[in-house]
Amino acid sequence: MSETPAPPVPYEPIFVPVLPRRFRDRVWLHAVLFALALATTTFVGVGHYAAFLSDFGRRMVDLEPRLLLDGLWYSLTIVAILGAHEMGHYLACRYYHVDASLPYFLPFPFGPTGTLGAVIRIRERFPTRRILFDIGVMGPLAGFAVLVPALFLGLHLSTITANPTGPTETLGEPLLFQWAARLMFGEFPDGYTLNMHPMVFASWFGMLATALNLLPFGQLDGGHITFATLGRRARIVSMATFASTALMAVFVSIAVWGVLVLLMAVMLRLVGLGHPPVIDDTEPLGATRIAIALVALFVFIACATPTPMGFPSLRELLGQ
Repeated sequence: MSETPAPPVPYEPIFVPVLPRRFRDRVWLHAVLFALALATTTFVGVGHYAAFLSDFGRRMVDLEPRLLLDGLWYSLTIVAILGAHEMGHYLACRYYHVDASLPYFLPFPFGPTGTLGAVIRIRERFPTRRILFDIGVMGPLAGFAVLVPALFLGLHLSTITANPTGPTETLGEPLLFQWAARLMFGEFPDGYTLNMHPMVFASWFGMLATALNLLPFGQLDGGHITFATLGRRARIVSMATFASTALMAVFVSIAVWGVLVLLMAVMLRLVGLGHPPVIDDTEPLGATRIAIALVALFVFIACATPTPMGFPSLRELLGQ
């Protein structure tokens, strides 16, 4: 006689006690950083709006005080996208009673963006894989939900113009940008290009930030999602991501990928390659969250571009 197999043992969740919050948010600091980031992005936005009005330098633009208000087209858009991303993480943390800070906005008065983004701090281990997944995925999805309508509104305000005669800075076009531009304008006539409204550039930067955050590495959002989905096998994915990023810096473009390799190296030095374990590693993720992970993968593919900016690769620099 064959033995009757034992019934599967049902999953029994581990109840984690809710501890009082250790974070005491210094609201004044968050407010000051937010105000500084709004100021630096508005200052940069003035330049973007003046460039938009000049139509690639064909028109003279008077630098009047009202241009400060026009700079808000860029600054409010980028702050909304970055703020939605971090508030997605923050509200998910509060929902699951995971101790986290309010968002820290990072002003940066140099370069074309006016900001280095925004971050929150989480000072405790994630209780379960599901909670880790939900907190990790909510940021990119919330930011994506804001940048898509901002992109379409910005394209509506943009114009089609003749190609510039002088040198211009080129930006990589993510698939989402290509789809939206084709939907709004159709095929561009030969010899014509898009004169981008500042909202479009803010949305482009939001796409870049979303794609980089979704890379499946370490403590990035994509690293959280990958660890919640694959468990300890996520370590292999992180190794492959780091190697691929280094190759992109060497053979494609050093501008973004080289900086990212340095940041990844710092993360490796501080916390190592593996993802910190959750308290309860036995909880199954479930089919719904697997489907949401595929949505996050779609968002990554739609927002990513191999050459975000027109900078040479490390190999090209060394060959000069």
